Amino acid sequence: MKRKRRYKRGYPVAVLVGFEDDHAVLWRIFSRVVKRSLRLELDGKRTDEKVLYNFHESVVSALKPVLKEGVRSVVVAAPVRTTYTQEFLEHIRKRHRYLIQSKSPNRANFAEIIGSADDRIKVAELVKTKEFTNLIAETTSEEADQVVNRLEKHLYGNSNNSFVLYSLKEIEDIVYSRKKGSELKTEYLLLTDKYLIDSKSKNRIHRLLQISKNKQVNTRIVNAETPAGTRISQFGGIVFFATSNKQRTD
Repeated sequence: MKRKRRYKRGYPVAVLVGFEDDHAVLWRIFSRVVKRSLRLELDGKRTDEKVLYNFHESVVSALKPVLKEGVRSVVVAAPVRTTYTQEFLEHIRKRHRYLIQSKSPNRANFAEIIGSADDRIKVAELVKTKEFTNLIAETTSEEADQVVNRLEKHLYGNSNNSFVLYSLKEIEDIVYSRKKGSELKTEYLLLTDKYLIDSKSKNRIHRLLQISKNKQVNTRIVNAETPAGTRISQFGGIVFFATSNKQRTD
């Protein structure tokens, strides 16, 4: 019973950052629920450039661990007739450009929406809007396309040290045997939501996802109905690809 409750939230989809006059609230968006992460206070007045700079830096610092987990879609929200989201995104463009550069491996997909995300009731209303669901679908689809483009390069590249696996057993073997300081880099585990739902080995898959997260393997669960999901489905619904620091001879 405990295991079922643990996965009730579903899989991570995006991050919602709600900006208010004197604080910001971060929410984790999962496929089934939205959970509050933390609240960050503005320590002073918005008219003070140093105060606003430090506030925006605190938001970026709070986002980094989530981005490191593999969640790359970030929705920023603020009440109508405010410029809070624009100010934050301008800070990103000036101070953290690597987060928006198209070729950066650390790129995140940012999107804006008008509305308050200050408490659970307001967030519940916001995420039900058509604008929000369309925005999430658009940003997560773009994110998935970027990762699948990397997969294509591994499939058709000439490098001997990159490889692709699409057998659950093979993927389990390589992930479970992975050690800190491993010779593997740029590791990605991709699977479709349909594969996760329809699989008869749900416990194995959830264990694989959890261990992948613990071992800092980039993991994405992709909507099977998107172009990226269709491509992953051609591999059976799950695929793992990586580059090794060591030259492969097999």
